[in-house]
Amino acid sequence: MVTLAWEVLSIFGTIAFAISGAIVAMEEEYDIFGVYLLGVVTAFGGGAIRNLLIGVPVSALWEQEMFFQIALVSITIMFLFPQRLLRHWPLWGNFFDAIGLAAFAIQGALFAVKLNLPLSAAIVAAVLTGAGGGIVRDLLASRKPTVLRDEVYAAWAILIGLIIGLKLVTGDIGLYVLFVVMTALRIISYIRRWRLPFKKLRNP
Repeated sequence: MVTLAWEVLSIFGTIAFAISGAIVAMEEEYDIFGVYLLGVVTAFGGGAIRNLLIGVPVSALWEQEMFFQIALVSITIMFLFPQRLLRHWPLWGNFFDAIGLAAFAIQGALFAVKLNLPLSAAIVAAVLTGAGGGIVRDLLASRKPTVLRDEVYAAWAILIGLIIGLKLVTGDIGLYVLFVVMTALRIISYIRRWRLPFKKLRNP
């Protein structure tokens, strides 16, 4: 059954992105309201954008009470976390971001497949669910969105959408393996500074 994998990946993604948003807010020295707001928006922003584009009622977001509670608990833990450990944001932040990207990209693609939408919809749903929350987070923090930089980020979500849209991976075990592999690839691409092609228009 895909149901179990759906729930597990949703929990992983919610925790990871809630923490990611909370740490960015603290790094920008937002107050406690800003920390909770950015954490919640990061965790649920991608799913909300995806639902709007594929025709799912926005009210479906409010049916996820358990995930809201998980997000709030995760944000609270991070807010109370020792400051000396939070100084390693570049490492921990990208680790949680990678988990959220992989988990939510898979969840988004599964959502599209469940609705019998075409391959293109599965890819779009994977990208929006996996990267949408991070885009909103970065914009609210006045940062250049990670997905729009030259580093490899959204490309992993596109690959996930292709794999699930073509039904190359099915069943819980396959989805868990895909999640681990894609999380590892995102972390490796960050550490090794893999880049997508880009072109500079400014003079050196």
